[in-house]
Amino acid sequence: MTVTETVSSQQFSTTRCRRIVVVGTAGSGKTTLARQISERLDIPHVELDAVFWGPNWTPAPIEDFRRCIAQALEGPTWVADGNYSRVRDVVWGRADSVVWLDYPLPVIMRQLVRRTFQRVVRQEELWNDNRERAWVQLFSRDSLFLWALQTYPRRRREYPLLFERPEYAHLAVAHLRSPQATRDWLETLR
Repeated sequence: MTVTETVSSQQFSTTRCRRIVVVGTAGSGKTTLARQISERLDIPHVELDAVFWGPNWTPAPIEDFRRCIAQALEGPTWVADGNYSRVRDVVWGRADSVVWLDYPLPVIMRQLVRRTFQRVVRQEELWNDNRERAWVQLFSRDSLFLWALQTYPRRRREYPLLFERPEYAHLAVAHLRSPQATRDWLETLR
């Protein structure tokens, strides 16, 4: 299947598409969509960030991360979200479907600004008592804004090539290019 083919929601609603991974640039809405898919299909949600980031933003050792992800994805049905190349072989190897949120950069940046502002103001806990801090997002090399700007062109080049690789030929790919296309696709998902 080529990346330009978009899988219909009815194909995703069949029993063969029950292990779904949602990918896209930081701020594209991966976790939000994965939660919505989880609710609609009544399947478990695995947020890769929640497994990777320990207290005080400490990253999990790679072998622990891989082991935890493999365990979390043992079930017959799930939806996972995240772009971690270090576990891509595990996640994509077990998945049967990928939803790629491939929105224009201005849309992503607008969503990222809104999300970050809300999280900072509300002091929202993300995982393991971690919270976003305004000064980190605005003035450091760990800024999600900087990360999104750096990874956006790479993801747009990388994903079509990955979808063509033989080890991922089994994946059904839904390539969604706007928030409206995503809402429309989600509405018909059963």
